[in-house]
Amino acid sequence: MAADLKTSLVSSIEAAAAQAGLVLVSVSQSSSASGGSTAVFLLGLPDAQALGKTLKLELTDGFDFDKPDLLPQMTAHLAGEAKRLRNPRPECCVTLEGLPVAFGEFQWPFHRSTSGADTFIVHGEIHLGDSTHANLHAKIAASVTQTFAEIVPAMEQPYAESFVYNAVRKTIDLGQLEFLKSGNRQPVPVTTRFWSRWHKKFVFTDTDDQERLRYLLSKVYWLSGVLGGNKPVWIADPRDAQYLNTSEQDLLRMAGHEAGEGLMKLDGEFAAATPALMAGAGEYQKALEAALDFTKPKFNEAMRSGQANM
Repeated sequence: MAADLKTSLVSSIEAAAAQAGLVLVSVSQSSSASGGSTAVFLLGLPDAQALGKTLKLELTDGFDFDKPDLLPQMTAHLAGEAKRLRNPRPECCVTLEGLPVAFGEFQWPFHRSTSGADTFIVHGEIHLGDSTHANLHAKIAASVTQTFAEIVPAMEQPYAESFVYNAVRKTIDLGQLEFLKSGNRQPVPVTTRFWSRWHKKFVFTDTDDQERLRYLLSKVYWLSGVLGGNKPVWIADPRDAQYLNTSEQDLLRMAGHEAGEGLMKLDGEFAAATPALMAGAGEYQKALEAALDFTKPKFNEAMRSGQANM
């Protein structure tokens, strides 16, 4: 354990992790994108399901739980992460249109923009999570305005990760992120358009039952059936509920219905793919190709050949 880290920060994270069902594996110091010092916590599951999987939590090393709601929100975040760690691929999710996506290399916490704009930036990478499109990924720069930052309890990973990841998914849904084998960072603006000041919550996509059901089946197909060796994935994920503008209970309700139809095997809040679901492989591959094609920039052929007035 790094001697220079604040004892109060380490003990607070250790206590929050224990309450969330995690154990503290290690603590170290690192540096942020802006050159500041950070505290890096590796957390894991306490039982045989850990399988060597760990959660990386990186905070400004001077971070303090100086507001009464910060520690409870940290504990709630870690409780969600504990359940995600039981997924066969905890770093993966799917988009509404059926793209399996792996998140990685996020450089928390936010740092101030070096361009002079009054924004906070976090860099990361997303990779297409299927095996037929090798090395397709997008380097991203998610930007948060000062106005939006004032909504967030703290500009640190546990308080921002879910809405940043969902903003990335929404940007993919809009066809504004392209998956490439190489390339520069692509912007993901995280603005107040994702925040409902009337309902005091994030709103990314208004979905109906049909869209949510399609999402759930796609999630179980890809994350359990294709990438997870038919191991169960967490259905009642609040991050998904936020992305789809619904509740965890509603996702469980629909999963229960599909379990009755034989398309997934439900065990509490977790669901695994069944042979009946995997029989629809062609449908899900077709949806992936269509969603991937939508992210590619389209050119006006007439304009490119000089046939259009400028």
